[in-house]
Amino acid sequence: MTAEGRFTAALRALTAALDEIGAPSMIIGGIAVIAAGVPRETVDIDATVLGRAATVDDTVAALARHGISPRVSDAIQFARERQVLLLRHEASGVTMELSFAWFPFEEEALSRALEATVENVAVRLARPEDLIVYKAAAWRDRDRSDIERLLILYVDEIDLDRVRALIGDIGAALDDPQRLAHFDVMVERAKQLRAGS
Repeated sequence: MTAEGRFTAALRALTAALDEIGAPSMIIGGIAVIAAGVPRETVDIDATVLGRAATVDDTVAALARHGISPRVSDAIQFARERQVLLLRHEASGVTMELSFAWFPFEEEALSRALEATVENVAVRLARPEDLIVYKAAAWRDRDRSDIERLLILYVDEIDLDRVRALIGDIGAALDDPQRLAHFDVMVERAKQLRAGS
């Protein structure tokens, strides 16, 4: 199986499992960023499911029926404590993370998910605007790069007031008041690049 074939098989299995669970869910992370038009690589699959509509045990059972298993020994306890399942698609070896969404922003993002086709698999994807907020919460180097590149593509289409308010809340919750200021610099840079293109 080629690398592309392995990735497609893993995405198809995860999507089938999420459909079986029946709770609102969507793909986030690198796949959603790529689908939004940002060229980059990803080696895993990140997804989220509405926490109040999906129990950890039922989710693990559904995933197992589609060949997706925990990749750590205490995965269920880990998921109950940290609200994320660390997984691997057995046939392909592709790793996955499935987070349980509880915050109002996450529920709103799930309700706004886009229907799309990725590698010939029908999926639900986070909107670019919501991806920016997810990335602002994580705030690693790769996440900041993704934010900058998403802004270049979408700065004129997203609700900047909504995004700024959410990032301000994230910064306050994480005791990082500079996060919003850094985001504003990214916005201005994106606007300048758009104006010059």
